[in-house]
Amino acid sequence: MRVLLISTYELGHQPIHVASAAQALRARGHQVRCVDTSRDPWNPAEIDNVDVVAISVPMYTAMRLALDIARTIRTRRSVLPICLYGLYAGVARDTTLGPFADRLIAGEYETALCDWIDGHPDTTISQLERIPRGLPARDLLPPLARYARLLIDGEERVAAAVQASHGCRSRCRHCPVPAVYDGRLRVVALETVLDDIDQCVALGAAHITFADPDFLNGPAHAQRVIRALYQRHPGITFDVTTKIELILRHQDLWAEFARSGCLFVTTALECVDDNILAILDKGHTAAQAAQSLELLRSAGIEPRPSLLPFTPWTTLNGLAELVEFTIAHDLIDNIDPVHWTIRLLIPDDSLLLRRPELTAYLDNYDDALLGWQWHPADPRTDVLQQELAVLVEDGITARQEPADTFTRVAEQIARAGGRTFPRVEATRAKRPRLTKAWFYCAEPTCQQQIHE
Repeated sequence: MRVLLISTYELGHQPIHVASAAQALRARGHQVRCVDTSRDPWNPAEIDNVDVVAISVPMYTAMRLALDIARTIRTRRSVLPICLYGLYAGVARDTTLGPFADRLIAGEYETALCDWIDGHPDTTISQLERIPRGLPARDLLPPLARYARLLIDGEERVAAAVQASHGCRSRCRHCPVPAVYDGRLRVVALETVLDDIDQCVALGAAHITFADPDFLNGPAHAQRVIRALYQRHPGITFDVTTKIELILRHQDLWAEFARSGCLFVTTALECVDDNILAILDKGHTAAQAAQSLELLRSAGIEPRPSLLPFTPWTTLNGLAELVEFTIAHDLIDNIDPVHWTIRLLIPDDSLLLRRPELTAYLDNYDDALLGWQWHPADPRTDVLQQELAVLVEDGITARQEPADTFTRVAEQIARAGGRTFPRVEATRAKRPRLTKAWFYCAEPTCQQQIHE
């Protein structure tokens, strides 16, 4: 079979979910081509000489963009088989299966995708069988240099994303991972992870992002990976993503991680309202978040918090307290400005739909949004979110320094809540970060969807 694999968006990284699927398909003897529309404009003529198309949808933005591409494919070749695979494949299945896709595969997709293309369809949407993995076929993708880079010490370095595990043992209610994996973890074999890192380094990578949903879900596996990485490539730096709860639980790891090259940790702060954190089942409080920041910095690692400031329960006072927390803990340069605009996404399989706290704020399901519309308890927060979205998008377009954008964000929040904040200059220390902002469980703005 002649197979076309398409990636629309993978947080600015080279799309590992396309590379992994390509390896599995080539091992079955299929001819595979890959297209990444985040790097090259979509050309419908790409489908003229293929037998089947599979589109990777590891996150919400990718799913929205994938449906646009599926629509153009249906227009050009109405009977060409289309599969949507990845974490978000099962979202809005009642409206996507048929009009946009002939097959949906969420979770561990390689074997199910290969079987479908080989003519052995499986009617299940989620596939969680642990799959042996080969080396991702990165040779079929655009070069690493075209993707997100590490910014450090005033220079850019080529970065690559790899995964040491899939799934997550946590059940944060706003996250899409528990809806598919239901608290289960699938680790990638150590040698597979290391071989993939080897090929990334050979392709020019000087920094590795571990793109696991949570790197410390399997702490012993994570430690083995880092020790082996340091032994093989002692000059390579890296970053990981993990929960505040796990930063504190595994505090004995951070000194070793720092010595091994860990520059920063992405962690979901979300907000500093303990009531909202409890509704989301985050597993931490604002006080514990502060402890985690101190712990990382004492080891020489910078925290990079992600935020979810706008939920049905958000108050203007809560937003002001989040600004104050950011200033007090010297996080102005550590939070990507886009995070100040993020609004809760509620897809049709969200665990939040089971919570009575949400019932009063739900409106209708929006097929175009691929999620439930909701209204906040305080309508002023919706107005503020829209104002901040425009402000931040203008800053991105103008290539404004994050610290300057934060100043404008803080001023807008202060005006909305009748508050004042101390005038604090950001360190402007150019702390290490990637050139692409991290966001996940959110309704993206237009600029978030197109900026790379």
